[in-house]
Amino acid sequence: MAPHDLRRPFKRAAISDQQRRRELSLQRQAQHRRDAQHQARCLASFLNPHSEPEPEPETTPELEPEPEPSDSPKELDIRHASKLKGAEARKWFARQLMLPEWMIDVPDQLPQDWYVFARPAGKRCFVVSSNGTTVSRLRNGSMLHHFPSALPSGARTKDSSGSAQSYSILDCIFHESDQTYYVIDMVCWREYSLYDCTAEFRFFWLSSKLAETGACDPPSQYHRYRFSPVPVYNCDQAGLSAAYTGAVPYVKDGLLFYNKHAHYQTGNTPLALVWKDENCSQYVIDTDSKGQVPSQQQVVLELQDNGNLSTSDDPPVVFGCLDRAIIEQTESCSGNLLRFAVGDGGLNFVDGKLEKADLHYLGKPNRARAFADSYSKVMFQYMARHSPLRIDDLLASISSLSDQENKPDDVEMVG
Repeated sequence: MAPHDLRRPFKRAAISDQQRRRELSLQRQAQHRRDAQHQARCLASFLNPHSEPEPEPETTPELEPEPEPSDSPKELDIRHASKLKGAEARKWFARQLMLPEWMIDVPDQLPQDWYVFARPAGKRCFVVSSNGTTVSRLRNGSMLHHFPSALPSGARTKDSSGSAQSYSILDCIFHESDQTYYVIDMVCWREYSLYDCTAEFRFFWLSSKLAETGACDPPSQYHRYRFSPVPVYNCDQAGLSAAYTGAVPYVKDGLLFYNKHAHYQTGNTPLALVWKDENCSQYVIDTDSKGQVPSQQQVVLELQDNGNLSTSDDPPVVFGCLDRAIIEQTESCSGNLLRFAVGDGGLNFVDGKLEKADLHYLGKPNRARAFADSYSKVMFQYMARHSPLRIDDLLASISSLSDQENKPDDVEMVG
């Protein structure tokens, strides 16, 4: 890639299909909603034989198949999951977070369809309150804290109200320095599932419901940690500037962008994006185990049965293939995570798709690691070293869209 040039336009050479996948994700959501509505109407008609038959839904274009995870939240609820122990519990919880992709191109309609907020530095986790206790679990599924809280059914107190079976699930980042759980999303509230609600609705409920419980109050006997929502802005120029430069009570670690229409889906999604630079994050380029920026970019990939090295995406992106001799020499097997350095040959693209990567085996990552890198993370890190996507690019995109909206449709010719 060419070195960064402040005069270059914000439109960049294609290195991914992130925008196309955003559009497909929104189409799948709409299709899922139509299917669910039709199923409910059929059920209602079956239970009430005197009701008028509903017309068949209009045909919609067939979408690319998207495999459903076997242990989706719909199939295994939180009460069942709370009974799991050890590795089973870690494995289940590790698959429940919605993981943002890294922003490697500027989304269309950024000021109209997206929110932005400053991401707190800390440990990303699920917080579950149920049966008089509260548990937080890290991204790899391991337990972080077990404590009483003011969340619904989060502590055993005499004045507890509501069903004993009630539960709530929050998507949080635990900020170590002030011992606060910063809530970035709400997944369930008093057993009401928000998985199929838009981010716009989830953020509204988060801002209105959380404070009602006293969870935002200082710590006390039955409330060990304070919870706090993060300020969320519309992603216009004022909102982006506020998220980027505005003061917050926590250390920033980049910006998070959420599509307003996005449902809460587990795993990587292009409808939530993370972006960072040196002004809003201490760690823009990944560091090694000693906290130092390595001279060459490092990536973590998963070894497949056929020797392919792939990302954590669904479907995975293949970065190369490991020789059988190296597999035997390193005593690696399918499913293992392996660390590589990107050599001087870098990453090569043809028509926006990765053609080959110059990878050099380094060893195995920390055992606590649960997933390989995503394609978008590898690309963001690669861009950060060669031609980063800067805040000026984002502001230019918003400004360009505003200019297009304000431009008159028809120009009258005089003369």
